[in-house]
Amino acid sequence: MGIHAELGDFLRSRRARIQPQDVGFASGSGHRRVPGLRREELAHLAGVSVDYYVRLEQGRNQSVSDAVLDAVAGALRLDEDERGHLFRLARPHRPGPARGAAGTAEPEADSVRPEVQQLLDWITAPALVLGRRMDVLAWNRPVCALITDFDALPPAERNMCRLHLLNGEIGSRYPNREMIAREAVGHLRIAAGRHPEDPQLWRLVAELIEHSPEFRRHWELHTVRTKSYGIKHINHPDAGPLALTYEITHFPQDPELALLVYTAAPGTPEEDALRLMAKA
Repeated sequence: MGIHAELGDFLRSRRARIQPQDVGFASGSGHRRVPGLRREELAHLAGVSVDYYVRLEQGRNQSVSDAVLDAVAGALRLDEDERGHLFRLARPHRPGPARGAAGTAEPEADSVRPEVQQLLDWITAPALVLGRRMDVLAWNRPVCALITDFDALPPAERNMCRLHLLNGEIGSRYPNREMIAREAVGHLRIAAGRHPEDPQLWRLVAELIEHSPEFRRHWELHTVRTKSYGIKHINHPDAGPLALTYEITHFPQDPELALLVYTAAPGTPEEDALRLMAKA
């Protein structure tokens, strides 16, 4: 899908979730063919002409200003992730708002620096390094004991989205598949906004849409979300049910790479399980 079509679909999905009466419009004012706000109503809220907004939604306005995008984001009640996504879609070759930059067709590295692998080997908790498409580029032994033996997987299958949503054996260990799919879509939507010309990313998306109903449902909703920490529930085949905390951080000089580390609270069965995995 082209970047302009992505922009239009994203804006329409966000208009659809706002009830007219919640922003001061009468819900019964005329026949509504689609849910949510009409284009002219959104244009009124954003303080722009209807024609200007239509051209923006159709991807025909490449010189849109920060002020207009901010006004549209405010009218649509976008959160920080969604606002950044709007900027990147509206201006794919210009800087985004506040933080981050617009996508380019830059290739992604398929390996990490030796020093990064050395860091992973020193970490006793399960840890791995992910690329922008959720490809697993490096890992340590404890994370192999937790998730799977990445050394034994073909490189094409070392992708967390594929493992969670397309690998039946591994995917069945994660009880909340809706959350897994929502997070996968949220991450890949942002990656697509930053790198709209990445063919590998779009092949991955097409594969997930075809084979994962959960992914397809959230993709159609244009879910956009980043997560840097949380709790992951895993039904481990040996350790049993685990509730692990995770933290994600990025390397300042390698911003496309993300370090993910799983930990557990002291004195819990999860801590005992992770200590055993560290000895695996």
